Amino acid sequence: WVGMGDPVGPLADQESLVWAFKEKANRQGAEVAFYQVSQNRLPLFLDMGLILVKMGEEARVPLEAFGLEGGKRSGLRQTQKRFAKLGIEFEVLERDQVAAHIKALKQISDAWLEQKKAKEKGFSLGYFDEAYLCRMRVAVARLNGEILAFANLWELDDKEEVSIDLMRYGANAPAGVMEYLFISLMLWGKEQGYRWFNLGMAPLSGLEKHPLAPLWHKIGNIIFEHGESLYHFEGLRAYKEKFHPEWEPRYLAAPPLKV
Repeated sequence: WVGMGDPVGPLADQESLVWAFKEKANRQGAEVAFYQVSQNRLPLFLDMGLILVKMGEEARVPLEAFGLEGGKRSGLRQTQKRFAKLGIEFEVLERDQVAAHIKALKQISDAWLEQKKAKEKGFSLGYFDEAYLCRMRVAVARLNGEILAFANLWELDDKEEVSIDLMRYGANAPAGVMEYLFISLMLWGKEQGYRWFNLGMAPLSGLEKHPLAPLWHKIGNIIFEHGESLYHFEGLRAYKEKFHPEWEPRYLAAPPLKV
């Protein structure tokens, strides 16, 4: 059984929650693993007898200091100006507004999947589901009222962090529309009082390059550096780097191999 990320809930309850998960899996004859866990809870997973494998790094942008001023953000500023000249507008649909636009969002999603020749994922990445999307706010980019791109928002009530799950754009959207949506969301999140914007993982990023590093790190670095045509890992990290995030390691906590 696989858990996604760190346990969620009050810190005092997290240890018992993880053990309850393991006990339930054990009654079904299953092992447990936890995907994309942070360094904050590593001792807990080690106490469970799990081993840790670094999977990459997660990018989080501190919103209090985020803005479009200065030389290092000139590229983001130019993107924002270009889309303003095109007449494209940013909007966040409230939960009770999403259902009225769900058909348009579905058309965009279907076109995106066809264009990318992709199939829906279903674990660490979201997939299009009407009931799911109607449970949260959705950010959109519009031109003359028509939605060109969208992303649903993951928000925390304590304003610690905001992120997105599903992001799609239509065939008629101009190049760079997702960058525009990210920039607009970060500026919006800052206005709303959120502390962080989570850009998600850069798989295989930040692995150790020392000659004595573990074999997994050596293999991962080769894939990261030379597998761009197949996996786009290096390009993904470079894309997220333009927003000047803080990078934090993420791990897989899994049972040791049985020989």
